[in-house]
Amino acid sequence: MWLLSVVIVAGHGENNGQEEAQQQRVFLHEHFTAPVPTTGLLYPRESETREVRKLDGMWRLLISQPSDPLQGVREKWYDDSLHKTGLEIIPMPVPASYNDITTEKLRDHVGTVWYERTFFVSRDWEENRRTWLRFGSVHYEAVVWINGQNAMSHIIGHLPFEADISNILSFGGENRITVMCDNRLTNHTVPQGQVSTVKTDSGETPIQSYTFDFFNYAGIHRSVHLYTTPLVHISDIAISTQLSSDQVGRIDYRIWLDGSTENSTMQPTHVLVQLRDSDGVVAAQQVNRAVYNGTLLVPGAKPWWPYLMHPEPGYLYSLEFELFVSSDEGDDGDEVLDAYRLPVGIRTLSWTHTSLLLNGKPLYLRGFGRHEDSDIRGKGLDNALLARDFNLIKWVGANAYRTSHYPYSEESMQFADEHGIMIVDECSAVNIDIFEPELLSNHMSALEQLIHRDRNHASVIAWSVANEPRSFKMGALSYFQALVNYTRSIAQGRPLTAAINASPDPPKQCHLAALLDIVGFNRYNAWYQNSGRTDMIVNLLTEEAQRWHQNFGKPVILFEYGADTMEGLHSLPAYIWSEDYQVALFSQHFKAFDKLRKQKWFIGEFVWNFADFKTAQTYTRVGGNKKGVFTRSRQPKEVAHILRWRYFALAKELDRVPLPKHLSLYISSSVNGNGHARTEL
Repeated sequence: MWLLSVVIVAGHGENNGQEEAQQQRVFLHEHFTAPVPTTGLLYPRESETREVRKLDGMWRLLISQPSDPLQGVREKWYDDSLHKTGLEIIPMPVPASYNDITTEKLRDHVGTVWYERTFFVSRDWEENRRTWLRFGSVHYEAVVWINGQNAMSHIIGHLPFEADISNILSFGGENRITVMCDNRLTNHTVPQGQVSTVKTDSGETPIQSYTFDFFNYAGIHRSVHLYTTPLVHISDIAISTQLSSDQVGRIDYRIWLDGSTENSTMQPTHVLVQLRDSDGVVAAQQVNRAVYNGTLLVPGAKPWWPYLMHPEPGYLYSLEFELFVSSDEGDDGDEVLDAYRLPVGIRTLSWTHTSLLLNGKPLYLRGFGRHEDSDIRGKGLDNALLARDFNLIKWVGANAYRTSHYPYSEESMQFADEHGIMIVDECSAVNIDIFEPELLSNHMSALEQLIHRDRNHASVIAWSVANEPRSFKMGALSYFQALVNYTRSIAQGRPLTAAINASPDPPKQCHLAALLDIVGFNRYNAWYQNSGRTDMIVNLLTEEAQRWHQNFGKPVILFEYGADTMEGLHSLPAYIWSEDYQVALFSQHFKAFDKLRKQKWFIGEFVWNFADFKTAQTYTRVGGNKKGVFTRSRQPKEVAHILRWRYFALAKELDRVPLPKHLSLYISSSVNGNGHARTEL
C-alpha cells in the first residue's frame, strides 16, 4: 500500500505581475513491498562437476520500427528465424553496444531491437544435469526465448540474470535463442528518462531524453554463458570476513542448495569446505553435515590490502566447496556431486563518524569516477580495454574508483579484487527525480541485485545509493528514508554513501546526507561555477566540505571535480578547455585537499573522470565529455603525469611506499643534487 498526498507550493516568481502557484505531488513512502530477494547467479566457473560455454560472437540483429516497438511480439518473431520476417538482418557482435557498430540507423534508435543466434548442445549435457543460460547484462529491458518458448525476462541494465533452460533445449540438435532488447527509459526506470514524439522531415519519430551526462548505450553488453550444474547443486554462497589483531582470519559462510532429491538415489551427506592459499596449500578446512553454514578460522592469515598499502596487495585465497552424496543407505558419502571455488580476500571493514578503516587502518581514498565506455564497443565488455584500464589505474597510483553511474562488469570486479583496487559500488540511480512509488520499487530492486551480485568481493568498501539525485526536493526525504532503511538491512557489512550535488545548507539542503554513513559530494569549482577562476577553488571547497561535516557529522569524500580538456590544446596563460587549465585546476584542488586532510574526517579525493566518454549530442559537448585524465583511447593528457606525482606522493607520505624510479625526469645536475625534478608537491 502506498500513501499519496498533494502539496500546494506557492512560487515567488512573477508573471505579468502575478504570482503563480505550482502544484507538486509528494508521495509519503510509509508502506512498501521490498523486492523479492535474488537467488543464485553465482559467476559461471568451470569445475570437475560443471561445464561452461560462452555464446559470445556474431549474432543477428533486426531493428524494430520506432513507431511500433512491439510489432515483433504481436507477430511472434521468436517462433522462427528472424530471416523469415523478410526484414533487414544486421550482423551484430556480442558483447557490445549496438549503437556505434553500423554507419546509420542504430545510433539514436529508440525502442526495441531483436537479437538471434543458433547453437548446438551436446547430448552429454542431457542426463543428470541442468543447463543454464546466463546474461551478464542487457540494457535496459530484455525478453528471451529459446526455440520459440519464453525462457526469462529482466529489467534494469548492468546486472546479470539467468534461467534453467533444460526443459526447452534440443540436446544433440540445433537451438535458437531470440532476445528482444528495449532501451526506452521512463520516469519509473533506473535511471530515468522520457520518450516523446517529434515531427521530422520524414514524419513523426520517438526521441529519448534524459538528464544524465553519458550516452544511453544499449544492447547485450556482457558475455552470454551456457553452463551446466548437477541436478542438485550449490546455487548460492555468501561470505563475510574479519581479521583479528593477532592475524587470525575469520570467514563466515553460508551456502544454498538447489534441486530436488525426492526421486533420486543420490542423497547429499556433507560439504567439505577448504580454504587454499595462493600456493594451493590448505589453510583451513571444515566438514559440514546437514547445516549449510559455518565458520573457518585461519591462523596467520594473509590479509587483503589495497594497492600501495602493502607489498602484496590484493591477496586472495580460494574457498572451495565440495558437495558429497551417498548412493546407498548408510553410505557416508564418498562421491563429489558438485564443486565450486570462490576467490576470497580476508579483511575487516569498519567506520566511524570521522573515518573508514580497513584492517584497523584509516583509509585515504584517491582515484576516479569512471565509465564503461570505449570507441565502437560503447559499454560492451572488452577484456583488452579492461586490462589497459587497470594498468593505467596502477600506473597513476590510484587505489580506488567509484562505479559511476551503474554496476560495472563482474570481470572488472574480479580484477579489482586481484589488484587491490577499492570500489565504491554504485547502482544506476543517476539524477533521480519525481519520487514516485514505482521508481522506489525499481530503485530498491537495483540495489538489492547489485548487493547480491557483489557482496563477496573484498574490493567493495561501500555502496553508493545514488548519483546527484534531486535530494533537496520535498518528496526526497520520505523516499530516501525508505530506500536507505531497506538498503542498510541488506548492506552486508558495508557503509552507505552517495554522490550528492545538492547543498549542505538551506534552502536547498540535501535530505539524503543525514541518512548516510559517508557523505560524498560533487563540486565543479572553476568549471560549472566561476568558470576560468582557478583562484576561487581552495577556500570555496574547504569551506563547503567543512559544512558537510559540521551539519551531518560524517566522514566526507569529494567524489567529482574536474574540467573538460581538449587533448593537444594549450594556452599560456591557462584558458578553459586547454590542458594547461586542467593542470592549474587540479593543482588548486590539491591544495584544498591537503588542508582538509589535516581535519582527519576528509577521507578521499576522486577525479572526474578517468577517461573521456561519449554523451548525448549537445552543443556543449564536442564528441562527448572531455573531463578525462586519459583520452577515450586511453592515452594520457598532461594532467595525468601531475596526478601521478600527487597520488604516489600521498602513498609515500601515508604508507611509506618508495617512489617509482621512473617517476621523475632528469633536468640538470643542479636540480635536487641528482639531476631529477622533485616529485613532492
